[in-house]
Formats: sequence, structure tokens, C-alpha cells
Amino acid sequence: MRGGAAAGATALGAGALSACAPSAGGGGGGGKTTLTIMAPENEFAPEFLKSIEEELDVKIKRVEVDTTKLTAMLASGTAPDLVRGLGAVETSFYVARDLALPLDDYFAKSDLLKEDDLDPVNDVWRYDGTVQGQGPRYGMAKDYSQDAMFWYNAALFESAGVDLPSETEPVTFDQWLDMGKELTKKDGDTTSVYGLSAGGLGLFISLVNMTASAGGSLFSEDLASVDFSSPEAQQALTWYLDYARSRVGFSPVEPNPDGWDWPPYQTGRLAMSWSGYWFGGAIAAEAELAETSRLAPAPTMGGERLSACFGATGYWIPKASKNPDEAWALFEHFMGGDPAKERAAGGWGMPSLLSLREDLPTGTVAQEQALAVQEAEADYFKVLTFSPYVKVEAVDAVLNEFLPDAINGDATAGSLADALNPEINALLEEGKELVK
Repeated sequence: MRGGAAAGATALGAGALSACAPSAGGGGGGGKTTLTIMAPENEFAPEFLKSIEEELDVKIKRVEVDTTKLTAMLASGTAPDLVRGLGAVETSFYVARDLALPLDDYFAKSDLLKEDDLDPVNDVWRYDGTVQGQGPRYGMAKDYSQDAMFWYNAALFESAGVDLPSETEPVTFDQWLDMGKELTKKDGDTTSVYGLSAGGLGLFISLVNMTASAGGSLFSEDLASVDFSSPEAQQALTWYLDYARSRVGFSPVEPNPDGWDWPPYQTGRLAMSWSGYWFGGAIAAEAELAETSRLAPAPTMGGERLSACFGATGYWIPKASKNPDEAWALFEHFMGGDPAKERAAGGWGMPSLLSLREDLPTGTVAQEQALAVQEAEADYFKVLTFSPYVKVEAVDAVLNEFLPDAINGDATAGSLADALNPEINALLEEGKELVK
């Protein structure tokens, strides 16, 4: 029953492995070295690229981030020199396929990126072949958030007569959902205010987090299978089915027409967004909204308190890069130079370097409150190991295939687990075969 999207996200492997060995020669053709970077325009706009080219004395060609294109480039021997990725869910995948260049020697020699200045979140970019968070470094976050935290609009709480969440003690997921139900407003069949958006940065990573928060793990010890039938995973699935059936927020049966939480939150149509510190970068630009917006600790399912990072978006250098030294120079400048300082000052995420925390914005009450809550939450950060055998998009495709009928019908968490386990485990087995 797996669709094209699910199968396609496991394909990066055998074809790309043939391109792992770096080719001889640089990209400059006798002149300036040309670096090819796979990055979005909002991070490497033309004017910004021009300034970096002058700073580093290189030429830069930018291509859009695309897994299919990356696979083709790696397989054809035209690997990009720098690639944007999600460290939390992609590090082990690329390392297991021997596609990522270990960067420890570069870090050891760097004046800008010193080991003792790296925020612990950068451990998601480490993998020793068994455990994520240990072993060599293969990349670095450009900035990050502990993404299980949530933002809320205090004005909507007050108008609904709902008590505000604590800024220090986490609510339980059940309490969180109850608040969402109280905050949701209906106008006939139309929802005028959604109480809670619990999509996070994707369905599967959200369920991984919830299961961990309950004290378990969706993955087996060898990361080669999942088990949605475990008591902790059943707790997560049961909660999500209740959330989706309550119609208090967006889900596969009531998708967000805007694609992400900011538009409804900005316009007062969403009371709580499952978004980390980074969301404050958008809020800060709306003075009236900023006055009533607050950040809260990550909800808990009853196990050990944890507050994970679902993304740790950053960059890595392919082993097949023809210009690894020049790619590192760009990496180092982007991660530790003026661009990093500017990102920190913008408040669109916690800086990846501890020394840049002093640059975070604190000019408004919302910014001061968010930073204080975030700093306290750092004590509960934990790396969630992700499987090297599958891309998260592939698993999300399976969930999106099965969840609508389960939500609209009378499926239990147990019957849903029975449907999900064989489908997702088939993907994992397929991926495992590619990296043997």
C-alpha cells in the first residue's frame, strides 16, 4: 500500500553510494573555485551570496533543496559542496550511506567554531554508527529550537476564561488537549478559532517525541523496526486520535490551508501553536500580537521530562564534494561569522554557538519571557535517536495514508498500530538492505 512518496524517500542509497569518493580537481577551472550549495533563497539571497563571494573569494551556485535532485547529483558525480539538512532526523541516514564528510578535523582547527562553544543541540549532528549524539560531527545547526515547546496567545485564553499555562512547569498532554478544546470556537460548521495545532514539524517526529515523553521508544534498539503497539506508543496514538477527532486543530482530516501555523496564529484564529523559540521571530514583527504571546515548556506524557529538538536545521558537506576545504570556509563563515550574529539578533532561533546568546533580542516583554522559558527548558534537552534506514518523509507518507480513515472511523490505537507496523517496518527493511 506504500505510495510513491513513501518509496521515493528511501531511494537515496545504492545509486548514490557509487559517488561517494571525491573526484580530483576543483570547481574553478583555473580561476575562482565555484561552490555549489543546496540551500533555500531565504538563507542565501542573491545579495547575500554576492557579499560572501567577495568575502571568501569564490563563486557560488545555489540550487534549491530537493531530495530527488540531491540523489541525482550524488549519483552522477556532481555532488553539491554544501547541503542544507535536518540534523535531528537526517544525520544517521546520510552517515549510514557514507555520504557525509566527518568534520572533526576542521572543527579542531577552527578559530570561529570551537568545541567548547558549541551548543549541546549540535550533538544531533553526531552519529557513531549506533547512537545519535555520539561519535564524529557531520554538520552543525545554523540555529535551533526545542520544538516540543508551544506558543500561546494570552488574549484568547482570557476571552475564553481559560487559565494560562505555567511558565515553569509543563502541562500534561491531556491537560493541553483540554485547554485546546476550551479555546476552540465554532460558528456553525466553521471553526473561527482553533484551540491547538499539534502538527509540530511533522507527524512521525511528533509521535516519536510523545512516545519518548511517555517513557518509551518507537524504534527498536537496533533502529531497524518500529512498534506502535508498545504501551507508550499506544498512549501517543490514543492522544493523537483524540486530538484529531476533537477537531480542535489541524490534522490529516482537517489540513491547514495556509501550510503552517503562522497565518492563523497571526490573525487570531489559532490559540496555541506547537512551535519552539524560533516562532518568536515572526511574532516580534507584530507589536500587538507580541504583547499577548508567550512561550510555554514542552508538554509531558508522564515519563521523564524531556524537551527535544525536531529539526536542528543546518548544513553538512558531502564526501563527494570536489572542494571540501572551500566548502568548510563557507560553512565556518555562515555558522560562526557575521551571518550567525545577524541570525541570533533576529530571534528566529537559538544560536548554535553559546557565545552568541548575548545577541538574542530582549527588547519586548514577549522576547524576555520567551528567552527565560527557553533557558530553563535547556535543562531538559535530549537527543532522540532517529533510524538511519528511512527518511522521515517516507514514514509521514504512510501515516498520512492510514490516519484519515482511522480518525474518521472508529479505529482504536491498537488497530491503527496493527496497520502501521508492517508498512513502516517494510520501509525500514528496504532501507537497511541499501546500507548493508
